[in-house]
Amino acid sequence: MKYFYLFFSLTLLISCGEKKTEKTETLEEKAQRIHDSVITIDTHDDINVQNFTDSINYTQNLDTQVNLPKMKEGGLDVAWFIVYTGQDTLTIEGYTKASENAISKFDAIHKLCEEIAPDQIELALTSHDVRRIVAAGKKVAMIGVENAYPIGEDLSKIEEYEKLGARYISLAHNGHSQFSDSNTGEKDSVWLHNGLSDLGKEAVAEMNRVGIMIDVSHPSKEAMKQMIELTKAPIIASHSSARALCGHSRNLDDEQLMLMKENGGVVQTVAFSSYLNTEKHEARSAYMTEVYKKVADSLDIAWYERSQFGSLTDEQREEFFANYRKVMNIGKEMAETDPNVPPAVNVSDFVDHIDYMVDLIGIDHVGISSDFDGGGGIEGWSDASETFNVTLELVKRGYTEEEIAKLWGENLLRVLDEVQAVAKSLN
Repeated sequence: MKYFYLFFSLTLLISCGEKKTEKTETLEEKAQRIHDSVITIDTHDDINVQNFTDSINYTQNLDTQVNLPKMKEGGLDVAWFIVYTGQDTLTIEGYTKASENAISKFDAIHKLCEEIAPDQIELALTSHDVRRIVAAGKKVAMIGVENAYPIGEDLSKIEEYEKLGARYISLAHNGHSQFSDSNTGEKDSVWLHNGLSDLGKEAVAEMNRVGIMIDVSHPSKEAMKQMIELTKAPIIASHSSARALCGHSRNLDDEQLMLMKENGGVVQTVAFSSYLNTEKHEARSAYMTEVYKKVADSLDIAWYERSQFGSLTDEQREEFFANYRKVMNIGKEMAETDPNVPPAVNVSDFVDHIDYMVDLIGIDHVGISSDFDGGGGIEGWSDASETFNVTLELVKRGYTEEEIAKLWGENLLRVLDEVQAVAKSLN
């Protein structure tokens, strides 16, 4: 009996101790525990090939929103590096030039993973790769293609891109491509294909065949609806938010969101100020535009509005983004000293979109992206080093660890698995 009471007392003490530990875990500690345990995936990070050289690269804490030191500091496990090419004329000359640009970005990503820092980051091609690399303590690179324009009219390049590591492709960007109308057609209601071209419809089938996810973030609504009708696999929106909360043509309206749910796809909510809160963004943007212009002028740097990007040469665009973070950082430091600066779009505004889409289409169809180094970034998640703040806000709003894991990556990995399973069945 004496031993029974001793055992009972010890059990009670241990139980009380466990309850005490649970009760004393702060909200921040809980968020950090969850953040450390889930796989965090950002599905859209632009790159500049000039940051992938032997002397200047992502092993250094460059003046970029994403690099290895910032990923480590913020606990970002997976970055989808983007092979982006701007829209140009629908000609052989335009396609050839764009193709060279695209290949240079594929090469840069491979160089980082295979030559510059193979001990720190590895290219993943499957969800199994992602889990294996994260378990090994390394960061993960994945590749998305923003704009199929460089493919030209040669659909065999879709499989070539897949072999180079591409795991999603958008059939258009800011401008109608040979494959698809762009959301930008809403400005003047001028359309090239009224959705997809015949070539675009063939591209959908080819992406299904080779196991590449179809990205609908930039194509028009009509093109997106046609893709959903044609595809045999789930699709994604790699960086879009909810149009009901912010009426930008880059966002998905409720009809599109419901189509994404029915398709089994996922919408990667994007931390892009003008796609999250129009009123706050415009007030802050007007103020900051003048600040950035003053900074750029003082540094003798050319500065452009986003509306001008489509008319820039590749050289002008590269020069702009080479100086972009520098000008932005100086401007933000100046704004911090002004008590009258309008409030910035922040992590709370970002998670408002997550909440809305989760309520409408369910937790299994929503994910997270930043569009870092391509115009993305908000107060609280201005670069990869602040990634934890997103998890913290999700915990504050009552999301469970399982739900946060889905939002941060499990939903996206599920879609990738299903897309690759469809490809296997088709072959």
